Amino acid sequence: MTTPSHTPVNAARRGSCTLVGAGPGDPELLTIKALRAIEAATVLLVDDLVSDAIVAHASPTARIVYVGKRGGCKSTPQAFIEKLMLSAVQEGETVVRLKGGDPFIFGRGGEEVEHLREAGIEVQVVNGITAGLAGLTSLGAPLTHRDHAHGVVFITGHAKPGDRGTDWRQLAATARDARLTLVIYMGVSSVDHISTELMHGLPGETPVAVIQHASLAHQRHAITTLGELPACLATTGLGSPSVIVVGDVVRGVRALAATDTTAMTALAAATA
Repeated sequence: MTTPSHTPVNAARRGSCTLVGAGPGDPELLTIKALRAIEAATVLLVDDLVSDAIVAHASPTARIVYVGKRGGCKSTPQAFIEKLMLSAVQEGETVVRLKGGDPFIFGRGGEEVEHLREAGIEVQVVNGITAGLAGLTSLGAPLTHRDHAHGVVFITGHAKPGDRGTDWRQLAATARDARLTLVIYMGVSSVDHISTELMHGLPGETPVAVIQHASLAHQRHAITTLGELPACLATTGLGSPSVIVVGDVVRGVRALAATDTTAMTALAAATA
């Protein structure tokens, strides 16, 4: 018989835990289910990228704990976050783990669910709109299109320590042959390597969109090509948190800009 790795939670004192996707930042993009969970929480463990406008929906009596996690910055250790979640549930709290985007898309939601289930706690998950979708949508272009993209790949540009990471050359060949859009999260710091490797399978003229702070009032973006991507980031100063979208669907942004004066002005300002 296998010994549990954690002491089971006393059912009489057990609280609850819900992983909630806060979406890309705009509170109007929250789902109704997410909003209700936030309002009902007695303890919220909040990621760094969750906007203040979303946290404002919490009860005035709720305890809010900021457990920031952002690439390239000092972060709260994952093991400590999981310990906080478990402890609060054991104390009978209604816990919401509030994550930017979607908990199950590069949010370590899977790790947290596994940890709590090992302790005998069932976890609810409320999905949120991921930044890769919201970002390109804000520019008026889709991630898939019958004529240009038959699918989409969400992928991280930040490998786990000790992991060899993505084979970008193989991915580029697959994207080319299967006509896929690539949505790269946490790729800004490795953009030189990523763009160079992708060009072994994709043309340097492949259109690229970079969207920073997707859906927020201070969102910025740039439209460029795969070959010019590193230089574009250096010129515009776009950094994390940004998503990088690679593929022919980005041509839709240029088409919109060509027929819409407002969009064309915004595009010019972003790429100046």
